[in-house]
Amino acid sequence: MDFNFTDEQLAFRDTARQFADKELAPFAAEWDQHGIFPKDTIRRAGELGFCALYCDEDQGGMGLSRLDAALIFEQMAAGCTSTTAFITIHNMATWMLSRFGSEAVRQRWNGPLMSGEALASYCLTEPGAGSDAASLKTSARRDGDEYVLNGAKAFISGAGDTDLLVLMARTGGPGAGGISCFAIPADTPGVSYGRNEDKMGWKSQPTRAVILEDARVPVENRIGDEGQGFKIAMAGLDGGRINIASCSLGAASAALAQAQSYVQERRQFDQPVSEFQSVQFTLADMATHLVAAQQMVRAGGLEAGQRRRRQGHLLRHGQAARHRPVLRRLQPGPAAARRLRLHQGVPAGALCARQPGASDSGRHQRNHAGDHRPPGTERPELFIRPDSKRRTI
Repeated sequence: MDFNFTDEQLAFRDTARQFADKELAPFAAEWDQHGIFPKDTIRRAGELGFCALYCDEDQGGMGLSRLDAALIFEQMAAGCTSTTAFITIHNMATWMLSRFGSEAVRQRWNGPLMSGEALASYCLTEPGAGSDAASLKTSARRDGDEYVLNGAKAFISGAGDTDLLVLMARTGGPGAGGISCFAIPADTPGVSYGRNEDKMGWKSQPTRAVILEDARVPVENRIGDEGQGFKIAMAGLDGGRINIASCSLGAASAALAQAQSYVQERRQFDQPVSEFQSVQFTLADMATHLVAAQQMVRAGGLEAGQRRRRQGHLLRHGQAARHRPVLRRLQPGPAAARRLRLHQGVPAGALCARQPGASDSGRHQRNHAGDHRPPGTERPELFIRPDSKRRTI
């Protein structure tokens, strides 16, 4: 598949990398050690549009493609995978609300969520309903102009520290067709939270149970029609799989870079360990897996953006997921100002659509000269000698 990234996509990617280097990477270890949820940093990400990347422009979002978002999340995750993973969940929940929510809900929540001033959690998993999400038990009973919700959700990212719960509950019979989706303010009476789970890493995003005991929300807080909740939840996860796979790419890229640096510094038998062939082969294998996973994740993002057949991009998601253990249009519109803010620090020429008479042919020729990898694929470089000579894989 041919990935010839546009100037805008490259600018988005570079801005995300700058944000990660300045706002995420220097603090990631501290956040993880002390379990700090960096809301102020997430708000600054929202100022750049990172909290509503693929929400429609007419709703106040950035209107980017899933591939654009994947490139951005990959760069951010290299700085702090845990915080970026939460931002992807927030993007998913915000997109679901802006796409399927009632006018009243969108009027209330679109602005705060898309700016990062308010944060959202995605609430599907239950103690007895993980992979088999259609068997969830949390109930939503209609009572006049309100729904009364009872039940519990488990392992909810951000729960207890976010402002809105995008939550799936049963309004009908068994199975997927009986599930509806709701926007529930986090401070609704009858909503409470369990303890913050003690995780092995990823502590910059809190993870708690959500308990609902006769929690009441207006009917207008239902997202979509009754019985559409499972389809809405799965539509969110279709993009969410690309998002979380992109986070794995970012983590893998950072790990490879650190490995390359370490083997230059570590010496054994009077030479850097980078001189040993077994180390070089290991790094080559790491780079190979990384490039393969990048291709599959980006293919999934491209196909999802083009609304290809469902089984096509789900296959890509599955392929990318298999690699996680191995690694782990710039047009004027309502979001134009926020798009420009996203390019802070990027040369002005990179912000504009292609100039009249301009051509990418020179860039493409440079990319392809002596290089037979598919266009758009990063080139992990294996530094094998301390004198800065390098071998490119």
